[in-house]
Amino acid sequence: MTWHVYLLRCADGTFYAGITTDLARRLAEHNAGKAGAKYTRARRPVALAWSEPASDRAAASRREYQVRKLPRTAKEALVSGSSSGSS
Repeated sequence: MTWHVYLLRCADGTFYAGITTDLARRLAEHNAGKAGAKYTRARRPVALAWSEPASDRAAASRREYQVRKLPRTAKEALVSGSSSGSS
């Protein structure tokens, strides 16, 4: 099972970071159901802006933590592909 770290771009222009094993399912949950994060419910629609595979859940969680700590400019660079986003 492959884990993924992802960034969503919300309708208000903000970013949301998360982890999942199924990107398509998780994106649909964020956009439709109550299974989406509370943060994204008020900021729909959301779109997948970036994702990165991780070897396991622990690695995905560590990377998600790193991505969440990044300033907005670094997240924008990550999405555009001009940076690895490592801290």
